[in-house]
Amino acid sequence: MRALNNYAELLGPWAQSVASFMVADIARRDERMWRNVGGSIGRGIREEIRRKPSGMLYHALMAEQSALIKSLPIEAGQRVHVLTTKGLSDSTRSSTIAKEIMRSGEVTASRAKTIARTEVSRTAATFKQARAMAAGSPGYFWRTSADSDVRDTHKALEGVYIPWDDPPKTDASIPPYHAGCGPNCRCFAEPVLPDL
Repeated sequence: MRALNNYAELLGPWAQSVASFMVADIARRDERMWRNVGGSIGRGIREEIRRKPSGMLYHALMAEQSALIKSLPIEAGQRVHVLTTKGLSDSTRSSTIAKEIMRSGEVTASRAKTIARTEVSRTAATFKQARAMAAGSPGYFWRTSADSDVRDTHKALEGVYIPWDDPPKTDASIPPYHAGCGPNCRCFAEPVLPDL
């Protein structure tokens, strides 16, 4: 475990770089969209949106994403430990354990894809929330991707007004979250903006 923890620490700069790139890319795309759509928003408000909330969110999200990326080798090591311990206790053949250990790379790759999908969506949704709130938005309408993969709990929220300060509880096993901020959530917020 000490070796795995040391390896995870070595990944710190790389994880920080990957997280930084992901967040910066979302910020650029989101800023471009807001510049195109938000022509009627005054220059002072645009500066506030671009610099204050999004800048603080950028650093917070980057730290969270870096921690998630660094956790991948530790989770893989723990999986191998569980497999070998289970094999020892129930006399599983070493060839069977070896196959499962080899699958650990697939499990880690799958987890990495889930993290990437979730974090890109969550970053975009959080930047949208910060910018909408800076423009005076009290909440949003929950929108789904309207396809067969949408969860039943998310389908029930389609078109429902959600205040920014009260995210809904959609999944029993995790805390409440806004549209686009949960694991593999492809929903999005349609902000309610004040009349200008």
